[in-house]
Amino acid sequence: MAGKWRLTVTSDFSSAHQLRNYRGKCENMHGHNFGVELCVEGDRLTPDTELLVDFKVLKQALKQVLDGLDHRHLNEVPPFDRLNPSSENLARHIYTAVAALLADQPVRVVHVSVSEKDSSKATYRED
Repeated sequence: MAGKWRLTVTSDFSSAHQLRNYRGKCENMHGHNFGVELCVEGDRLTPDTELLVDFKVLKQALKQVLDGLDHRHLNEVPPFDRLNPSSENLARHIYTAVAALLADQPVRVVHVSVSEKDSSKATYRED
């Protein structure tokens, strides 16, 4: 059985949101410094540098997606103008967008986690 490598990068963004149908304080507009973790996996290293993929490629893809969310009112940003801007939906959105950007790389996205604070994290993955 061949081995696999996993690479993880982290980043963050700051945004406001309002959770629809929450029936509590979080239904009011409030903000977070969201933490984001991206994990990818692959089974082949490049022959020349013996890297799975350069960390900077992962960081650039993640930054490109997060730039569209940073310092925004998420309820006004598609698809969150329709979907609740929960950490769960943010994780799925970031996963899908980053996976599309990395489609030409020899890795697959394993999971994306989004945290509103250190004690709470939502993780999205596809099996």
